[in-house]
Amino acid sequence: MTSADFPDAWYLILSSRLVPDLDGGYTISTLARARQMRAAGADALLLTVDPAEADAHAAHRATFEERGVAASESFLNLFDEAVDADGGAAPWVRAAARAGTADASLEYRRVAGGAVDLPVVIDPDWHLSTAPIVVRDAASQPVGVVDGFGALYRAWLTHVSARLRTRRDRPIVVVCESRQLGELIVGWGDDDTRILHTIHTIHLDAPYTAEAPLNGLWTRWFALADRFDAVLWPTAHQRDDVRARFGRAANDIVAPHAVEGPDAVVPPSAREPGLIVAVGRLAPGKRLDRAIRAFARVRADVPSARLELWGAGARREALEALVVELGLDGAVALRGLTSDPGAVLDRAAVYLTTSAFEGQGLALAEALAHGTPVVAWDIRYGPRDMLAAGGGILVPDDDDEALVAALRNVLTDEALRERLAREARDAAHTLTPERAMRTLADVSRGVLERPRRR
Repeated sequence: MTSADFPDAWYLILSSRLVPDLDGGYTISTLARARQMRAAGADALLLTVDPAEADAHAAHRATFEERGVAASESFLNLFDEAVDADGGAAPWVRAAARAGTADASLEYRRVAGGAVDLPVVIDPDWHLSTAPIVVRDAASQPVGVVDGFGALYRAWLTHVSARLRTRRDRPIVVVCESRQLGELIVGWGDDDTRILHTIHTIHLDAPYTAEAPLNGLWTRWFALADRFDAVLWPTAHQRDDVRARFGRAANDIVAPHAVEGPDAVVPPSAREPGLIVAVGRLAPGKRLDRAIRAFARVRADVPSARLELWGAGARREALEALVVELGLDGAVALRGLTSDPGAVLDRAAVYLTTSAFEGQGLALAEALAHGTPVVAWDIRYGPRDMLAAGGGILVPDDDDEALVAALRNVLTDEALRERLAREARDAAHTLTPERAMRTLADVSRGVLERPRRR
Protein backbone atom coordinates (compact mmCIF):
# COMPACT_ATOMS: atom_id res chain seq x y z
CA MET A 1 0.00 0.00 0.00
CA THR A 2 1.10 3.59 -0.58
CA SER A 3 0.50 6.86 1.25
CA ALA A 4 -2.05 7.76 -1.43
CA ASP A 5 -4.47 5.25 0.07
CA PHE A 6 -5.05 7.43 3.16
CA PRO A 7 -6.17 11.05 2.93
CA ASP A 8 -3.61 13.67 3.89
CA ALA A 9 -4.26 13.99 7.64
CA TRP A 10 -2.83 13.31 11.08
CA TYR A 11 -4.19 10.08 12.56
CA LEU A 12 -4.44 9.74 16.35
CA ILE A 13 -5.21 6.22 17.61
CA LEU A 14 -6.61 6.81 21.08
CA SER A 15 -6.57 4.03 23.67
CA SER A 16 -7.12 3.91 27.42
CA ARG A 17 -4.02 1.75 28.01
CA LEU A 18 -1.76 -0.64 26.15
CA VAL A 19 0.03 -3.08 28.43
CA PRO A 20 1.76 -6.29 27.29
CA ASP A 21 -0.31 -9.43 27.91
CA LEU A 22 -3.24 -7.42 29.28
CA ASP A 23 -6.71 -6.91 27.81
CA GLY A 24 -6.35 -9.78 25.33
CA GLY A 25 -7.44 -9.12 21.77
CA TYR A 26 -8.05 -5.42 22.46
CA THR A 27 -4.35 -4.71 22.93
CA ILE A 28 -3.33 -6.93 20.02
CA SER A 29 -5.79 -5.42 17.55
CA THR A 30 -5.13 -1.81 18.60
CA LEU A 31 -1.38 -2.23 18.17
CA ALA A 32 -1.96 -4.01 14.88
CA ARG A 33 -4.13 -1.20 13.54
CA ALA A 34 -1.46 1.38 14.35
CA ARG A 35 1.27 -0.75 12.79
CA GLN A 36 -0.78 -1.44 9.67
CA MET A 37 -1.74 2.21 9.24
CA ARG A 38 1.88 3.31 9.47
CA ALA A 39 2.89 0.61 7.00
CA ALA A 40 0.21 1.93 4.63
CA GLY A 41 1.72 5.40 4.81
CA ALA A 42 -0.64 7.09 7.28
CA ASP A 43 0.92 9.48 9.80
CA ALA A 44 -0.44 7.58 12.79
CA LEU A 45 0.38 8.02 16.47
CA LEU A 46 -0.76 5.85 19.39
CA LEU A 47 -2.10 7.89 22.30
CA THR A 48 -2.78 6.40 25.75
CA VAL A 49 -4.12 7.92 28.96
CA ASP A 50 -2.85 5.25 31.37
CA PRO A 51 -1.55 7.07 34.51
CA ALA A 52 1.33 4.67 35.19
CA GLU A 53 4.83 6.08 35.71
CA ALA A 54 7.03 6.98 32.77
CA ASP A 55 9.40 4.07 33.47
CA ALA A 56 6.49 1.62 33.20
CA HIS A 57 5.38 3.14 29.91
CA ALA A 58 8.94 2.89 28.58
CA ALA A 59 9.09 -0.77 29.60
CA HIS A 60 5.76 -1.48 27.87
CA ARG A 61 6.96 0.16 24.67
CA ALA A 62 10.24 -1.74 24.81
CA THR A 63 8.38 -5.04 25.16
CA PHE A 64 6.11 -4.25 22.22
CA GLU A 65 9.11 -3.20 20.12
CA GLU A 66 11.03 -6.36 21.06
CA ARG A 67 8.03 -8.45 19.96
CA GLY A 68 7.87 -6.55 16.69
CA VAL A 69 4.32 -5.33 17.22
CA ALA A 70 4.92 -1.59 17.61
CA ALA A 71 7.50 1.12 17.14
CA SER A 72 8.39 3.15 20.25
CA GLU A 73 8.40 6.45 18.38
CA SER A 74 4.72 6.01 17.57
CA PHE A 75 3.63 6.18 21.24
CA LEU A 76 2.52 9.19 23.26
CA ASN A 77 1.14 9.09 26.80
CA LEU A 78 -0.83 11.87 28.46
CA PHE A 79 0.88 11.63 31.83
CA ASP A 80 4.37 11.38 30.35
CA GLU A 81 3.59 14.63 28.55
CA ALA A 82 1.99 16.27 31.61
CA VAL A 83 5.42 16.98 33.17
CA ASP A 84 7.55 19.98 32.24
CA ALA A 85 11.35 19.88 32.22
CA ASP A 86 11.44 21.42 35.71
CA GLY A 87 9.28 18.64 37.17
CA GLY A 88 6.11 20.70 37.45
CA ALA A 89 2.98 20.44 35.34
CA ALA A 90 3.50 21.15 31.64
CA PRO A 91 2.17 24.43 30.22
CA TRP A 92 -0.75 22.75 28.46
CA VAL A 93 -1.92 21.27 31.79
CA ARG A 94 -1.66 24.64 33.53
CA ALA A 95 -3.56 26.29 30.70
CA ALA A 96 -6.44 23.84 31.25
CA ALA A 97 -6.56 24.51 35.00
CA ARG A 98 -8.69 26.95 36.96
CA ALA A 99 -8.35 28.25 40.48
CA GLY A 100 -9.47 25.64 42.99
CA THR A 101 -8.47 22.97 45.45
CA ALA A 102 -8.77 19.22 45.92
CA ASP A 103 -12.03 17.63 47.04
CA ALA A 104 -11.51 16.98 50.75
CA SER A 105 -13.91 14.02 50.67
CA LEU A 106 -11.73 12.05 48.21
CA GLU A 107 -8.38 10.34 48.36
CA TYR A 108 -5.80 11.35 45.77
CA ARG A 109 -2.78 9.68 44.17
CA ARG A 110 0.16 11.57 42.78
CA VAL A 111 1.15 10.76 39.18
CA ALA A 112 3.20 12.26 36.37
CA GLY A 113 6.26 12.52 38.58
CA GLY A 114 4.30 14.50 41.14
CA ALA A 115 2.95 17.08 38.71
CA VAL A 116 -0.65 15.89 38.93
CA ASP A 117 -2.88 14.48 41.69
CA LEU A 118 -5.72 12.26 40.47
CA PRO A 119 -8.86 11.75 42.58
CA VAL A 120 -9.59 8.13 43.47
CA VAL A 121 -13.19 7.66 42.31
CA ILE A 122 -14.71 4.27 43.21
CA ASP A 123 -17.46 4.00 40.63
CA PRO A 124 -17.95 2.08 37.36
CA ASP A 125 -18.48 5.47 35.72
CA TRP A 126 -15.38 7.01 37.29
CA HIS A 127 -14.33 8.47 33.94
CA LEU A 128 -17.39 10.78 33.99
CA SER A 129 -16.45 12.31 37.32
CA THR A 130 -15.73 16.03 37.36
CA ALA A 131 -13.89 15.76 40.68
CA PRO A 132 -11.00 18.25 40.62
CA ILE A 133 -7.62 17.02 39.39
CA VAL A 134 -4.87 18.91 41.20
CA VAL A 135 -2.10 20.54 39.14
CA ARG A 136 1.27 21.24 40.82
CA ASP A 137 4.33 23.37 40.06
CA ALA A 138 8.01 22.41 40.23
CA ALA A 139 8.03 23.05 43.99
CA SER A 140 5.13 20.58 44.32
CA GLN A 141 2.73 23.38 45.25
CA PRO A 142 -0.84 23.24 43.91
CA VAL A 143 -1.51 25.88 41.25
CA GLY A 144 -5.07 24.97 40.27
CA VAL A 145 -7.39 22.17 39.25
CA VAL A 146 -8.79 20.59 36.10
CA ASP A 147 -12.45 19.58 36.28
CA GLY A 148 -12.31 15.83 35.79
CA PHE A 149 -10.76 13.24 33.53
CA GLY A 150 -12.68 14.27 30.44
CA ALA A 151 -11.47 17.85 30.64
CA LEU A 152 -7.88 16.65 31.06
CA TYR A 153 -8.10 14.21 28.14
CA ARG A 154 -9.62 16.84 25.85
CA ALA A 155 -6.99 19.40 26.82
CA TRP A 156 -4.28 16.93 25.90
CA LEU A 157 -5.85 16.15 22.54
CA THR A 158 -6.04 19.87 21.83
CA HIS A 159 -2.36 20.23 22.75
CA VAL A 160 -1.23 17.26 20.63
CA SER A 161 -3.29 18.41 17.65
CA ALA A 162 -1.95 21.97 17.83
CA ARG A 163 1.63 20.68 18.06
CA LEU A 164 1.17 18.45 15.02
CA ARG A 165 -0.40 21.25 13.04
CA THR A 166 2.61 23.48 13.65
CA ARG A 167 4.59 20.82 11.78
CA ARG A 168 1.99 20.57 9.02
CA ASP A 169 -1.47 22.10 8.99
CA ARG A 170 -3.89 19.36 8.00
CA PRO A 171 -7.00 17.62 9.34
CA ILE A 172 -7.02 15.42 12.43
CA VAL A 173 -8.62 11.97 12.34
CA VAL A 174 -9.04 10.35 15.75
CA VAL A 175 -9.48 6.58 15.79
CA CYS A 176 -11.05 6.06 19.21
CA GLU A 177 -10.52 2.50 20.47
CA SER A 178 -12.25 2.82 23.85
CA ARG A 179 -15.94 3.25 24.70
CA GLN A 180 -15.13 5.25 27.84
CA LEU A 181 -12.89 7.63 25.92
CA GLY A 182 -15.48 7.93 23.18
CA GLU A 183 -18.06 9.16 25.67
CA LEU A 184 -15.65 11.85 26.84
CA ILE A 185 -14.40 13.17 23.48
CA VAL A 186 -17.50 12.81 21.29
CA GLY A 187 -17.96 16.59 21.11
CA TRP A 188 -14.26 17.49 20.96
CA GLY A 189 -12.45 19.06 18.04
CA ASP A 190 -12.72 21.75 15.41
CA ASP A 191 -14.25 21.61 11.94
CA ASP A 192 -11.11 19.89 10.61
CA THR A 193 -11.36 17.04 13.14
CA ARG A 194 -13.16 13.75 12.62
CA ILE A 195 -13.72 10.94 15.13
CA LEU A 196 -13.95 7.29 14.05
CA HIS A 197 -15.02 4.93 16.84
CA THR A 198 -13.97 1.29 16.60
CA ILE A 199 -15.77 -1.51 18.44
CA HIS A 200 -14.00 -4.41 20.17
CA THR A 201 -16.66 -6.04 22.35
CA ILE A 202 -20.22 -7.29 22.45
CA HIS A 203 -22.83 -4.77 23.60
CA LEU A 204 -25.23 -7.35 25.09
CA ASP A 205 -25.60 -9.11 28.42
CA ALA A 206 -26.60 -12.75 28.93
CA PRO A 207 -28.17 -14.63 27.23
CA TYR A 208 -26.52 -12.69 24.37
CA THR A 209 -29.47 -12.92 22.00
CA ALA A 210 -30.48 -10.01 19.77
CA GLU A 211 -33.17 -9.03 22.32
CA ALA A 212 -30.96 -9.50 25.40
CA PRO A 213 -30.52 -6.58 27.80
CA LEU A 214 -27.89 -4.03 26.88
CA ASN A 215 -24.74 -4.21 28.90
CA GLY A 216 -25.14 -1.32 31.34
CA LEU A 217 -21.82 0.21 30.30
CA TRP A 218 -23.12 0.62 26.73
CA THR A 219 -26.45 2.35 27.42
CA ARG A 220 -25.00 5.85 27.49
CA TRP A 221 -22.73 5.16 24.50
CA PHE A 222 -25.65 4.26 22.25
CA ALA A 223 -27.27 7.60 23.04
CA LEU A 224 -24.13 9.26 21.61
CA ALA A 225 -23.29 6.90 18.74
CA ASP A 226 -24.79 9.00 15.95
CA ARG A 227 -22.46 11.88 16.86
CA PHE A 228 -19.32 10.00 15.82
CA ASP A 229 -18.28 10.56 12.23
CA ALA A 230 -18.20 6.79 11.75
CA VAL A 231 -18.59 3.67 13.90
CA LEU A 232 -16.57 0.65 12.82
CA TRP A 233 -18.16 -2.69 13.74
CA PRO A 234 -15.99 -5.83 13.60
CA THR A 235 -18.79 -8.01 12.17
CA ALA A 236 -21.85 -7.57 9.99
CA HIS A 237 -23.79 -9.70 12.50
CA GLN A 238 -23.30 -7.13 15.28
CA ARG A 239 -23.84 -4.14 12.98
CA ASP A 240 -27.10 -5.64 11.73
CA ASP A 241 -28.29 -6.42 15.26
CA VAL A 242 -27.63 -2.81 16.24
CA ARG A 243 -29.40 -1.46 13.17
CA ALA A 244 -32.46 -3.61 13.87
CA ARG A 245 -32.62 -2.36 17.44
CA PHE A 246 -31.50 1.26 17.19
CA GLY A 247 -31.97 2.23 13.57
CA ARG A 248 -29.38 3.57 11.15
CA ALA A 249 -28.67 7.04 12.52
CA ALA A 250 -25.01 6.26 13.06
CA ASN A 251 -22.54 6.13 10.17
CA ASP A 252 -21.92 2.43 10.76
CA ILE A 253 -19.33 0.50 8.77
CA VAL A 254 -18.29 -3.17 8.93
CA ALA A 255 -14.52 -3.16 9.43
CA PRO A 256 -13.11 -6.40 10.90
CA HIS A 257 -9.90 -6.32 12.89
CA ALA A 258 -7.19 -7.63 10.58
CA VAL A 259 -4.74 -10.44 11.19
CA GLU A 260 -1.38 -10.95 9.55
CA GLY A 261 -0.99 -14.43 8.12
CA PRO A 262 2.22 -16.43 7.81
CA ASP A 263 4.40 -16.43 4.71
CA ALA A 264 3.78 -20.16 4.32
CA VAL A 265 0.92 -22.27 5.68
CA VAL A 266 1.64 -25.62 7.33
CA PRO A 267 -0.42 -28.32 5.54
CA PRO A 268 -2.66 -30.66 7.59
CA SER A 269 -0.34 -33.60 6.89
CA ALA A 270 2.57 -31.85 8.65
CA ARG A 271 0.64 -31.02 11.84
CA GLU A 272 0.44 -33.00 15.07
CA PRO A 273 -2.27 -35.63 14.62
CA GLY A 274 -5.21 -35.30 17.00
CA LEU A 275 -4.07 -31.98 18.49
CA ILE A 276 -6.90 -29.57 19.43
CA VAL A 277 -5.93 -26.11 20.64
CA ALA A 278 -7.81 -23.23 22.23
CA VAL A 279 -6.20 -19.81 22.68
CA GLY A 280 -7.60 -17.12 24.97
CA ARG A 281 -8.20 -15.98 28.52
CA LEU A 282 -9.08 -18.63 31.09
CA ALA A 283 -12.26 -16.75 31.96
CA PRO A 284 -15.85 -17.92 32.64
CA GLY A 285 -17.11 -16.48 29.35
CA LYS A 286 -14.81 -18.77 27.37
CA ARG A 287 -16.66 -21.86 28.74
CA LEU A 288 -13.49 -23.93 28.68
CA ASP A 289 -14.99 -26.40 31.16
CA ARG A 290 -17.41 -27.30 28.37
CA ALA A 291 -14.48 -27.67 25.98
CA ILE A 292 -12.77 -30.10 28.37
CA ARG A 293 -15.92 -32.15 28.89
CA ALA A 294 -16.56 -32.31 25.14
CA PHE A 295 -12.97 -33.36 24.59
CA ALA A 296 -13.33 -36.18 27.12
CA ARG A 297 -16.16 -37.61 25.00
CA VAL A 298 -14.19 -37.19 21.78
CA ARG A 299 -11.20 -38.98 23.24
CA ALA A 300 -13.31 -42.03 23.97
CA ASP A 301 -13.54 -42.47 20.17
CA VAL A 302 -10.19 -40.89 19.23
CA PRO A 303 -7.69 -42.14 21.86
CA SER A 304 -4.81 -40.20 20.29
CA ALA A 305 -6.57 -36.85 20.67
CA ARG A 306 -4.98 -34.17 22.85
CA LEU A 307 -6.18 -30.73 24.00
CA GLU A 308 -3.98 -27.71 24.73
CA LEU A 309 -5.41 -24.60 26.39
CA TRP A 310 -3.23 -21.52 25.90
CA GLY A 311 -3.85 -18.48 28.08
CA ALA A 312 -3.99 -17.21 31.63
CA GLY A 313 -6.83 -16.22 33.91
CA ALA A 314 -8.89 -16.74 37.01
CA ARG A 315 -10.29 -20.13 35.95
CA ARG A 316 -6.97 -21.93 35.76
CA GLU A 317 -7.21 -23.81 39.08
CA ALA A 318 -10.81 -24.86 38.45
CA LEU A 319 -9.92 -26.12 34.98
CA GLU A 320 -6.90 -28.02 36.28
CA ALA A 321 -9.14 -29.66 38.89
CA LEU A 322 -11.64 -30.67 36.19
CA VAL A 323 -8.86 -32.24 34.11
CA VAL A 324 -7.86 -34.37 37.12
CA GLU A 325 -11.48 -35.23 37.93
CA LEU A 326 -12.06 -36.53 34.39
CA GLY A 327 -8.80 -38.47 34.35
CA LEU A 328 -7.37 -36.42 31.49
CA ASP A 329 -4.02 -35.52 33.07
CA GLY A 330 -1.98 -36.82 30.16
CA ALA A 331 -4.31 -35.62 27.44
CA VAL A 332 -5.16 -32.03 28.43
CA ALA A 333 -2.49 -29.41 29.11
CA LEU A 334 -2.87 -25.81 30.28
CA ARG A 335 0.13 -24.19 28.66
CA GLY A 336 -0.14 -20.62 29.93
CA LEU A 337 0.49 -17.51 27.86
CA THR A 338 2.17 -17.54 24.47
CA SER A 339 3.82 -14.66 22.68
CA ASP A 340 3.69 -16.67 19.44
CA PRO A 341 0.13 -17.92 18.85
CA GLY A 342 1.01 -18.59 15.23
CA ALA A 343 3.43 -21.32 16.25
CA VAL A 344 0.70 -22.91 18.38
CA LEU A 345 -1.82 -22.80 15.53
CA ASP A 346 0.69 -24.23 13.04
CA ARG A 347 0.92 -27.43 15.14
CA ALA A 348 -2.84 -27.90 15.57
CA ALA A 349 -5.14 -30.21 13.67
CA VAL A 350 -8.16 -28.24 14.94
CA TYR A 351 -8.77 -24.87 16.58
CA LEU A 352 -11.64 -24.97 19.10
CA THR A 353 -13.58 -22.03 20.51
CA THR A 354 -16.37 -22.44 23.07
CA SER A 355 -16.85 -18.77 23.99
CA ALA A 356 -20.28 -17.59 25.10
CA PHE A 357 -19.68 -14.25 23.37
CA GLU A 358 -16.97 -12.32 21.56
CA GLY A 359 -16.41 -9.01 19.88
CA GLN A 360 -14.93 -10.64 16.82
CA GLY A 361 -12.69 -13.46 18.03
CA LEU A 362 -9.15 -12.56 17.07
CA ALA A 363 -7.70 -16.01 17.78
CA LEU A 364 -10.27 -17.59 15.46
CA ALA A 365 -9.24 -15.14 12.74
CA GLU A 366 -5.60 -16.08 13.28
CA ALA A 367 -6.50 -19.76 13.05
CA LEU A 368 -8.04 -19.17 9.62
CA ALA A 369 -4.98 -17.22 8.49
CA HIS A 370 -2.80 -20.16 9.51
CA GLY A 371 -5.01 -22.65 7.66
CA THR A 372 -6.18 -24.33 10.86
CA PRO A 373 -9.68 -25.87 10.67
CA VAL A 374 -12.06 -24.38 13.23
CA VAL A 375 -14.87 -25.83 15.33
CA ALA A 376 -17.00 -23.12 16.94
CA TRP A 377 -20.35 -22.56 18.56
CA ASP A 378 -22.53 -20.05 16.68
CA ILE A 379 -22.35 -17.12 19.10
CA ARG A 380 -22.57 -13.38 19.00
CA TYR A 381 -20.19 -12.30 17.49
CA GLY A 382 -17.54 -13.55 15.09
CA PRO A 383 -17.74 -17.23 14.10
CA ARG A 384 -20.81 -16.84 11.87
CA ASP A 385 -19.18 -14.06 9.85
CA MET A 386 -15.71 -15.53 9.62
CA LEU A 387 -16.84 -19.06 8.76
CA ALA A 388 -19.48 -17.97 6.24
CA ALA A 389 -17.22 -19.00 3.36
CA GLY A 390 -15.98 -22.17 5.07
CA GLY A 391 -12.86 -22.98 7.01
CA GLY A 392 -14.59 -24.67 9.90
CA ILE A 393 -17.71 -26.21 11.33
CA LEU A 394 -20.23 -23.86 12.95
CA VAL A 395 -22.51 -25.67 15.39
CA PRO A 396 -25.58 -24.41 17.28
CA ASP A 397 -24.63 -22.50 20.41
CA ASP A 398 -24.72 -24.49 23.63
CA ASP A 399 -25.19 -27.80 21.78
CA ASP A 400 -22.65 -30.17 23.32
CA GLU A 401 -23.69 -33.10 21.12
CA ALA A 402 -23.05 -31.09 17.95
CA LEU A 403 -19.73 -29.85 19.32
CA VAL A 404 -18.52 -33.37 20.09
CA ALA A 405 -19.66 -34.65 16.69
CA ALA A 406 -17.91 -31.83 14.84
CA LEU A 407 -14.61 -32.38 16.67
CA ARG A 408 -14.80 -36.12 16.12
CA ASN A 409 -15.50 -35.66 12.40
CA VAL A 410 -12.64 -33.24 11.80
CA LEU A 411 -10.12 -35.36 13.69
CA THR A 412 -11.05 -38.61 11.94
CA ASP A 413 -11.73 -37.40 8.38
CA GLU A 414 -8.52 -36.49 6.56
CA ALA A 415 -10.33 -35.26 3.45
CA LEU A 416 -12.52 -32.98 5.59
CA ARG A 417 -9.47 -31.51 7.31
CA GLU A 418 -7.82 -30.86 3.95
CA ARG A 419 -10.94 -29.13 2.60
CA LEU A 420 -11.43 -26.99 5.71
CA ALA A 421 -7.76 -26.00 5.67
CA ARG A 422 -8.08 -24.75 2.07
CA GLU A 423 -11.29 -22.91 2.90
CA ALA A 424 -9.69 -21.36 5.99
CA ARG A 425 -6.97 -19.74 3.92
CA ASP A 426 -9.56 -18.39 1.50
CA ALA A 427 -11.78 -17.12 4.33
CA ALA A 428 -8.81 -15.29 5.85
CA HIS A 429 -8.49 -13.13 2.73
CA THR A 430 -11.37 -11.01 4.04
CA LEU A 431 -9.31 -10.30 7.19
CA THR A 432 -6.00 -9.20 5.67
CA PRO A 433 -4.31 -5.93 6.69
CA GLU A 434 -4.46 -4.77 3.07
CA ARG A 435 -8.24 -5.11 3.01
CA ALA A 436 -8.63 -3.55 6.46
CA MET A 437 -6.50 -0.56 5.49
CA ARG A 438 -8.45 -0.02 2.27
CA THR A 439 -11.65 0.06 4.31
CA LEU A 440 -10.20 2.44 6.88
CA ALA A 441 -8.75 4.71 4.21
CA ASP A 442 -12.11 4.83 2.41
CA VAL A 443 -13.94 5.62 5.66
CA SER A 444 -11.43 8.37 6.47
CA ARG A 445 -11.81 9.87 3.03
CA GLY A 446 -15.58 9.78 3.29
CA VAL A 447 -15.80 11.50 6.66
CA LEU A 448 -13.31 14.20 5.64
CA GLU A 449 -15.40 14.98 2.57
CA ARG A 450 -18.51 15.57 4.72
CA PRO A 451 -19.14 18.06 7.55
CA ARG A 452 -18.41 16.64 10.97
CA ARG A 453 -21.39 15.10 12.75
CA ARG A 454 -20.84 16.57 16.21
